Amino acid sequence: MSTEIKTVPLWKPGKALMEQSNLKKYIDWLFVKKGLYFRSYKDLWEWSVTDLEDFWESLWYYFNIKSHDLYLEVIQKPKSGMIGTKWFTRSKLNYAEHIFRNRTKDRPAILFQSEKNDLTEISWATLESEVAAVSTWLRQRGIKPGDRVAGVLPNIPQAVVAFLAVNAVGAVWSSCSPDFGKSAVIDRFLQIEPKVLFVTDGYTYNGKTYDSSEFIQSLSSSFPSLKDIVLIDNIQSEVTTGQFTSWDDILHLPNHGLDFDPVPFDHPIWILYSSGTTAKPKAITHSVGGCLIEHMKALMLHQNVKPGDKYFWYSTTGWMMWNYALGSMLCGATLVIYDGAPAYPSSQTLWTLAEKAKITHFGSGAAYFLASMKAGVSIASERLRHLETIGSTGSPLTPEAFEWIYTHVKKDVWLISLSGGTDICSAFVGGCPVEPVYSGEIQCRMLGAKVEAFDENGNPVINQLGEMVITQPMPSMPVYFWGDEDNERYIDSYYEMYPNVWRHGDWIKITDRQSVIIYGRSDATLNRDGVRIGTSEIYSAVESVPGVKDSIAVYLEKENGGGVVSLFVVLGNGAELTDNLKADIKHALRSQYSPRHVPDTIEQVKDIPYTISGKKMEAPVKKILMGMDPAKAANPDTMRNPESLKGFV
Repeated sequence: MSTEIKTVPLWKPGKALMEQSNLKKYIDWLFVKKGLYFRSYKDLWEWSVTDLEDFWESLWYYFNIKSHDLYLEVIQKPKSGMIGTKWFTRSKLNYAEHIFRNRTKDRPAILFQSEKNDLTEISWATLESEVAAVSTWLRQRGIKPGDRVAGVLPNIPQAVVAFLAVNAVGAVWSSCSPDFGKSAVIDRFLQIEPKVLFVTDGYTYNGKTYDSSEFIQSLSSSFPSLKDIVLIDNIQSEVTTGQFTSWDDILHLPNHGLDFDPVPFDHPIWILYSSGTTAKPKAITHSVGGCLIEHMKALMLHQNVKPGDKYFWYSTTGWMMWNYALGSMLCGATLVIYDGAPAYPSSQTLWTLAEKAKITHFGSGAAYFLASMKAGVSIASERLRHLETIGSTGSPLTPEAFEWIYTHVKKDVWLISLSGGTDICSAFVGGCPVEPVYSGEIQCRMLGAKVEAFDENGNPVINQLGEMVITQPMPSMPVYFWGDEDNERYIDSYYEMYPNVWRHGDWIKITDRQSVIIYGRSDATLNRDGVRIGTSEIYSAVESVPGVKDSIAVYLEKENGGGVVSLFVVLGNGAELTDNLKADIKHALRSQYSPRHVPDTIEQVKDIPYTISGKKMEAPVKKILMGMDPAKAANPDTMRNPESLKGFV
């Protein structure tokens, strides 16, 4: 990505947005209710990360958070560090209840389209009826607060219904996309011991229909904790329900309406998963209250989502943006979902959906916008007259893509580049309706997110490349990793480099004007189409291929955006890397995990570098391949086999 700081903005907020945005209304409310006056967004941000208690309490009242018990303390900090911070102690609430207080006859709850289904409306009445039926059935099956319920589901309305029903009864949700391989699903769900699993008979992607009958049969015996598997008829296959419970049968059961079980603020809402860089994927557990207040803040104040808007983010159920997009319903928006390949049958598919559904907020991974740009997509100005914002995340959006959006999509759209992730199920940096947009830059550090760029000595720097860190706690930080006794993996994931300071693993620059530029990952996590992939999953599959002794994988960013996943293998007995062996490696990755796990290049090396303690050294390999002096990339004293680096030099 270009390091040039632009001086002319691509977009400036108009007077109407400046005066009528949710953020401006919140600022005015702070003045009336608290006597607080802020001259600029920077001043507001400084207050939000300095006076944490007043800031988060103000959001509680501004958003009219409904608690079934009065809270005692806004924030209760541990003796040291951030882990164990308690928020709004003693309060009890429910995420789904806050969504359903927006029910109305005036507009649909959900708009749905897929490769095989035309645009369909789901009313609030239908949504409420279906969530009531599924939640009643869950209670009848003995599911209670704290139990885990999982789904291997496409991005279909039934997935939203299942989550809302699970949340309504106080249980904990977790989901994977059906293109995950069996190993990937088991690695995730076995850790959390789900009692109920929601599945489909198959799914459609890129014009092909995939029958999941054998897949779900094999899953049914993989989780001893399961009480029931619910089968959703998605492709009208010939699968007999047999030992499964039919989704349609559940919907026809009598129920007594929709009830919500309130749970403590820090009660788990869902379990998301890290990419599994060094071991099995970490089961990142988020809180009901933390995600509730964070999503309302991020979507209302930083994306200006309002009642009646139509909110779309292209995602799968295996990406945290699916969970995040649900938060638009907290704002009174209609959730727009799409199931299928983003460019099937043409690169215009999602843009046509935006036109037809009259989408207000359109989001996707940065890779989608880069692909649209390379495909030569150009939108006639009148087609997207309802579109107010375009959102991008997953990987850095290049300056070229910024400029393409304003030239070829919509010249007056507010482009919101944001970055955060699975770790907080939201963003640390993102949009601001009262600040301009500059090419290649994220507008601001979000309210309540004390983001800094640290130099090599751990000092905050401005206009200089540094490690992205967060130095104050946020409610949506994980409450814990499931099964992580003594928080060992939690600490190792974020706090190993800087004690009591969250290191996020991105290279960033905070500019003089307080915008943020992200330059890619500073750690070993791979990035494929905006989805983070852990190297341990790669190694598990690759090293199961006969003839492969060892392997290492790195993600290498390109200057013009995107990047490549490069795999290096060590072979046994003097073997050579043939086309057939490459094909076997790719097949193993695709079948055991997903097409995203397949590398762009495969090369043979003599040895893989290891630390003395036996950890593969992905980060030093990446630095060497990106041109860093090997003497600075790795300390040979910490290595088991320093000679191995020569192959990468």
